[in-house]
Amino acid sequence: MARRASNGVTSIGRLAAGTALELAVPIVAVAVWWIASSGSTSVFFPPLSDIVSTLWNFWFGSNLLSDAIPSLWHLAVGYALAAVAGIALGVALGLVPPLAAAMNPLLETLRAVPGLALIPAALLVFGIGPTMQVVTIASAAVWPILLNTADGVNGIDPLVGDAARSYRVSWTDRIFLLVIPAASPQIVAGLRTSVSVAVVMVVVSEMVGATHGIGYQLLHAQRSFDITGMWASMVLLGVLGYLLNIAFRGFERVVLAWHHGMAGTRT
Repeated sequence: MARRASNGVTSIGRLAAGTALELAVPIVAVAVWWIASSGSTSVFFPPLSDIVSTLWNFWFGSNLLSDAIPSLWHLAVGYALAAVAGIALGVALGLVPPLAAAMNPLLETLRAVPGLALIPAALLVFGIGPTMQVVTIASAAVWPILLNTADGVNGIDPLVGDAARSYRVSWTDRIFLLVIPAASPQIVAGLRTSVSVAVVMVVVSEMVGATHGIGYQLLHAQRSFDITGMWASMVLLGVLGYLLNIAFRGFERVVLAWHHGMAGTRT
């Protein structure tokens, strides 16, 4: 009992120390940037105070609803479609080796095409608008999820399948209660990788085929020589990526609590 309590205190202490260190680095970086740029007269490197002021007034004012929220919505929809398609196809490929062998040439060919290269074709098919953005986001973000899911399913102990057949577990229950949970560490790793891919595709698709959004405003600021506005959009994207990473780590900690617990007991 005392040992469990001490282990709990130790883990909490490690978490607190890690969190403090993780927060200290960006705080120090921002402080250095703020001080170093405070007297800047350069057109290309404005003071951080001006950037923060523009960020607040522009992105958390009238442009919140017209640009920021639509970008987040396109990101969420495209990412959700990629997650559903990637997990479903990955499970199918992992469970049916002949299907994986048959689809491998096609999948390898499609995977070799960069997500950015899909934008011109998507513009021709869907035109400028949300549909084009969502399709390109999903098309680029699906690959890490699909490949990690297939690898995770392939790595499941064959005894799990034998036990399911012995107990006559239905295919639906086998997939949702055995296969996906067993492969969840790899699936979550793919989901996490796809977040950054989706954010990149949001920005690029809005630069090329949109009339609003974070990417559109970033490019518009650069073209109109609004350097402070350009920096403000870049800072917004950095903060957005950081917050998404924190949120996903919390999601991962909850979903994979059993996995981390097993790893802890082994050590």
